[in-house]
Amino acid sequence: MTLIKTSNNRRSFLKSSTLAGGGLLLGFSWLVSCNPTPEQVSRMPKEWFNINAFLKIGDNGIVTIASPNPEIGQNVKTSMPMIVADELGVDWNNVIVEQAPLNTEIFQRQIAGGSQSIRASWEGLRMAGATARHMLIAAAADTWQVPASEITIEAGVIAHKGSDKSAGFGEMASKAATIPVPEEVVLKDTKDFNIIGTDRRNVDGPNIVTGKPLFGIDIQEEGMLTAMIVHPPAFGMNYKSMNAESVSSMPGIKEVFPIDVYPDDMEQQWSDGGGIAKLVAIVGESTWQCMMAKKALNVEWENSSTLESTAYHEEALEKLLNTNAKEPARNDGNVTKAFNRAAQVIERTYSAPFLAHNTMEPMNFYADVTAERAILNGPIQTPEFLEKSLASRLNLPVEKIDIKMTRMGGGFGRRLYGTFGVEAAVISQKMQAPVKLVYTREDDMTQGTYRPTYKVKYKAGLDKDGNLIAWHVKGVGSNDDLIFENRFPAGAVDNYKAEKFVLETNVTTGAWRAPRSNFVAGAEQSFMDEVAEAAGKDPIEFRLELFDRAMKDPVGNPEKNDYDPERYAGVLKLVKEKSGWDGSVKNGIARGVSAYYCHNSYVAQVLDLAKDSNPPKVDKVWCAVDCGIVINPMAAKNQIEGGIIDGIGHATYSEMTFIEGKPQQSNFDTYRLIRYKEAPREIESYFVDNGIDPTGLGEPSLPPVVGALANALYKATGQRYYKQPFITEKPVLG
Repeated sequence: MTLIKTSNNRRSFLKSSTLAGGGLLLGFSWLVSCNPTPEQVSRMPKEWFNINAFLKIGDNGIVTIASPNPEIGQNVKTSMPMIVADELGVDWNNVIVEQAPLNTEIFQRQIAGGSQSIRASWEGLRMAGATARHMLIAAAADTWQVPASEITIEAGVIAHKGSDKSAGFGEMASKAATIPVPEEVVLKDTKDFNIIGTDRRNVDGPNIVTGKPLFGIDIQEEGMLTAMIVHPPAFGMNYKSMNAESVSSMPGIKEVFPIDVYPDDMEQQWSDGGGIAKLVAIVGESTWQCMMAKKALNVEWENSSTLESTAYHEEALEKLLNTNAKEPARNDGNVTKAFNRAAQVIERTYSAPFLAHNTMEPMNFYADVTAERAILNGPIQTPEFLEKSLASRLNLPVEKIDIKMTRMGGGFGRRLYGTFGVEAAVISQKMQAPVKLVYTREDDMTQGTYRPTYKVKYKAGLDKDGNLIAWHVKGVGSNDDLIFENRFPAGAVDNYKAEKFVLETNVTTGAWRAPRSNFVAGAEQSFMDEVAEAAGKDPIEFRLELFDRAMKDPVGNPEKNDYDPERYAGVLKLVKEKSGWDGSVKNGIARGVSAYYCHNSYVAQVLDLAKDSNPPKVDKVWCAVDCGIVINPMAAKNQIEGGIIDGIGHATYSEMTFIEGKPQQSNFDTYRLIRYKEAPREIESYFVDNGIDPTGLGEPSLPPVVGALANALYKATGQRYYKQPFITEKPVLG
C-alpha cells in the first residue's frame, strides 16, 4: 500500500465540515459528473446528510460525487468517479455524480484539454476516496469500541470480523463528519482495485441515445431569444457598415446591430485567441428566422491587412524552411561533418494544410446578463478562463458570474477558446434579455481557430554499414513552431540538430487534437521508414536499435529527453508480437508501422492495407499503448479507436484552403471527412500492464497512425506520401 501525506495538499483536495443534520462532506478537485439513472432515482435516500456538498452520503448508503470537470466525450465523467469509488470502497451501483458549476475557490484546473484530466487528478482523487474511507472506519471503530485496524470496507459495507458487526455508509456518515481529517491516509495497493481496471459503461449513455437534454444546443429557457453572428468573409477584413433596416422587419427578427466583442480596454485571456473583435449580431425568435435574415443582410467589409492565399502560405513556409535558425533548438555533435562523411544522405519535405475542428455539436452558448449578474450555460472546455474574460468585458466581479457546463458534442480543442461565450454575453447585455447564440456549420468552419498549416524537412545520414549517424529536422508552422526537439530520435543519434520557425499569419489558429504531434508524428515516422529502407533494415528493428542506443548509451544528458526509451521500445515490441510482424510480405496485404510518444503516453501501431482492392482499403490496425494504469478499459479502447479513425480520415481527405483570405471550404460538401466504408474493418488495442500512474489517452493514438498509413500506402502503391491530404497525391482509400 502507498502512504500519502494529506497535510500539505489538504486545501487542494480535502475539506471536512459538520453539516446541519450531520453527514459527511469532502471537497476535492477534478471530479466529473453523471446523472442518476431511473433505477437510482427510485432508490434515492429520504435524507441526504448535506445539501451542498462535494461528496455526500445518503441515509441508505448512496454516495453522490460533485463534478467540476467538463466532459467532451473522453469519458472522464465515468472514469474519474471510478477512482474515488474504488478507494472509498463503495459499490459502483450506489454512486451518483452531479455536474458542478464553475467554482475556482473549491476546484482546481476546471479544464478539459491536453489529455491531462486523469493524470493530473490521479493522486488527489485517490486521496479523497481514501480519506473518506478512513473517517468512516474511525467512526465505526469508536461506535463499536474496536480497533480501527480490524475494520474493513467493501462494496459499501463497514465490517468488523471479530464481532460480526457491520453497518452501511449511511449509518456512519453523520459521525464520520466529526472525525478530524487525518494527516496521513493509506491508499490501496493497485492489486486490490476492484472498480479501477474494469469495464464500466458511459454513465450518460442512456440519456444520449434517448435524446435527453444534455448538450448546450438543447438549452431552452422561458423568454429566451436566439442570436446568430455574421463575421468577415475573409481573414484580413473588418466590419465597416450595414443596412440593418433591410432585414429588421423580417418575421421574428428583434434587432440587428454591430457588436464590439473585444474592445481595446478589455483584458483578454489566452482562451480569447481567434476571437473576431467586431461582428454583426442578429437576434430573433428562432434559429430559422435568424438564418433567413443572415442571408438577406448586406454587410460592407473593408480590408485591414493582407488577404492571404494558400499559395502564399506554402511559399512563405518553404522560404522559412530554407533559412537557418539563429539558435538551434537542440544541437548534439556536428551534423555538418557527419553528413559530409555519410555514405548515404536522405532528405525529404512533408507538409499539411489548415484543418477545421468540425465538432458534431455546433458552437453555442446561453447567456442571461443583467446589470447585477451574468448567468451562462454551455459547452466550454475552459470555463475558468471564460469567467475571467467575462469579468473584464462585462465589468462585473467574478463572484457575480455564474458559469454552468453542459456536456459537449465534441471539442478537439475548439472549445478551449471561449469566444462564442463572450459573444453570447455581449449580445445578451445589449438586448437585456436571455439569448442562446448558435453558429451555423458555415460560421464555425470559416471563422478560424484552425489546426495550423505545417511544413517540415528531414535529413538523415547513414554510414556504409547502414547505421544512422546524423539527423537534422527543421519545422515551421503558421503561428506555431511545430518541433519537439527533445523527442525521439534525440538522444539516440550522435549528431542531431533541430531547428524551428514560426510563420505569422492572420488566419487564426489554435489547438487541434494532439497539437503539433498530429502532423509531425506522421512525417517523422514516414521518414524513419524511408531511412530504414535505405539502410536495408526492417523498420521495426531499425527503430529498436535506436531505442537500444538511447537506453544503453544515450547521447548527451538523458534527462533532457522527453521519452523513456524502454517504454517506447516496449510498445513497439508488443505491437510486433500481436500483429505477427516478421518482415515477410502477406498476400494481398501491405503493412505499415509507426510509433510515437506524446501526452506522456507511448503508442505503436501496425496498419494493414488490402492492396488488391482499388483503391486500397484499411483492413486492420493493431495498436499497443503504454498509458499506465487503465481506469476503464472499455472507454480506453473507444478513445484509441476514435483517435485512429480520426487520424486516418484527416490525413487522407481534409484541408482548408484560402483565396485572398477567404476560406474555400464552408461545409461538408467541400470539406471531406472520412466515411464509414473507409474506416478500418477491425482495430485491436492492447495496453501495457505496468502499474505506473495513468497518463494521457484522448489524443496519443491519432498522431502515429498517419505514419503507419503512409508507410502502408507506400508498400501498396510504390509511392511515398509527402503531402497531406493524401488524396491530393492519390490513390485514396476505398
